[in-house]
Amino acid sequence: MRETKTLNKLFRVIFAFSAILLINLFSSNAAADSMPVSTKGVVVVEASGLMDPVMFEMMMETLEKVDPSETIALVFQVNVSGSVIGTEEIIELGQVITSSKIPISFWVGPSGARAKGPIAELALLSGDVGISPGSKIGKIGSNIFSSSSNAEKTVLDLSEKTFNYKEAVDSGIARSSPVLLEHLVGLEGFEVISDIETGETKPLTQTRFEEMDPIDQFFHSVASPAITYLLFLAGMGLLIFELYTAGVGIAGVLGALCLLLGFYGLAVLPSNPWGLALLIFSMLGFAIDVQTGVPRLWTGIATTSLVTGSLLLFDGVSLSWLTLLFGILLTVICMSAGMPAMIRTRFATPTIGREWMIGEIGMAIDEINPNGTIEVKGAIWKAQTNRATPIKAKEEIRVAAVDGFWLQVEPLEGAARDYRERRGKKK
Repeated sequence: MRETKTLNKLFRVIFAFSAILLINLFSSNAAADSMPVSTKGVVVVEASGLMDPVMFEMMMETLEKVDPSETIALVFQVNVSGSVIGTEEIIELGQVITSSKIPISFWVGPSGARAKGPIAELALLSGDVGISPGSKIGKIGSNIFSSSSNAEKTVLDLSEKTFNYKEAVDSGIARSSPVLLEHLVGLEGFEVISDIETGETKPLTQTRFEEMDPIDQFFHSVASPAITYLLFLAGMGLLIFELYTAGVGIAGVLGALCLLLGFYGLAVLPSNPWGLALLIFSMLGFAIDVQTGVPRLWTGIATTSLVTGSLLLFDGVSLSWLTLLFGILLTVICMSAGMPAMIRTRFATPTIGREWMIGEIGMAIDEINPNGTIEVKGAIWKAQTNRATPIKAKEEIRVAAVDGFWLQVEPLEGAARDYRERRGKKK
C-alpha cells in the first residue's frame, strides 16, 4: 500500500510539471503570434579609417547586392578621416546612392567618430544623416555634387570646417542619434516595442551587421599611413641586417614581406617621391656605418635624411607625432647601436679570449693531415698541422697557435721546425 501511494505521488508530480511546461509553451507561442513581426530588416555596414580602394569596393558591393524585398534601409556607420580615392570613384558611389531603390542613411558614430572629406558629402547626398555626441562632420573640400540641393546649402560652411554634434543638429545637417538604435528608430518602417515593466525599447525589425572580410580588412589596415610607414622602415632595416649575415634567414624573409606590404600602402596612399627617396637614402647611410660598427658622419647624415623623409612621405594625409617619434627613434637606435652590436656578437672572431689554449695538451680524434679534429679539455675543435708532421688518430697533440677558427697543433715529439719556432724557445 505504501509503495502504491509513493507511485501515485510521483505520478502527480510528473503530471503537474508537464502541465506547467505545456502551459508555458502555448502561452509563449500565443504571445509570439500576437506580437507583430517585421518581415524586412535593416543592414548596417561599418566603414572606418581612410576611404581607400578596399572601402570603395566594399561600399559598392553592398549597395549593389542589397535586396529591396528584404531590406527597408541600408545604414553606413562611418568613422572616416579622409579619402585617398579619385573623384571618379566618389561620383560613382554618389550615383549608386541616389539611384538606390531603398533608403540610404549615414550614422556618424559612435561618440568621437569623424566624417571628413568626400564621405561627408556622400552622407549629405543620401538625405538622412545621424550624428552622435562628440562626433564631427565636415571638411568636404571641393564640392563634387554641386547639383545636389543638400550639398549646395552646406558646402560653403562645410568645405573647410567641421561641425560638431550641436552645430550639425542645430543647422539641420544631421539628426540627433546618440546611439545606433536611436538612429535606426528614425528610419521609416523600423519597428520597436516598449517593455512595460522595464521601460526599455526593443527592436522588432531585424538588424543585420556586415563588415569587410578578413583579407580585405587586413589590406585596409596595411594601407593606413602609420602602418605603411612603420612597415616600410622595418622592411628596409631587416634587409640591411640580412645583408651582413651569411645566407638568407628569417630576417630577410620578414624584411621582404614588410617591404612589399609597405610598397602596397605607398601605392594606395598619396606618397611623395622625394620623401620616399630620402628614406631609402637614409637607410643606405646607416648601412655604411653599420659596417664600421661605430656611429660616424654617415649616421648623422642618415638621421637627418630619415627625419626629413618621414615628414615629406605623404601628401594630403598626415602621420601622428607619436608615430613619427616612434619610427624615427627606433630606427636610429637600432641602426646606430643595436644592429652593429648584434652583428659583432654574431660574427665576432672566436679567437678572442682563447690564447690560454696555446701549449695545452689534447688528443687527435681523427687523422690530421693537414686538417682534422681534436679534443682539448673535453671540447672539440678544428685543427691544422704542418704537412711534414701528420698526426694519427688517438695521438696526443699540443696546441701551438690559434688562427681564426682553427687551432694550429703539433705532435708532442718530432714536430716540424716552423711550429717549434712559433712556440718560442723554452728555457
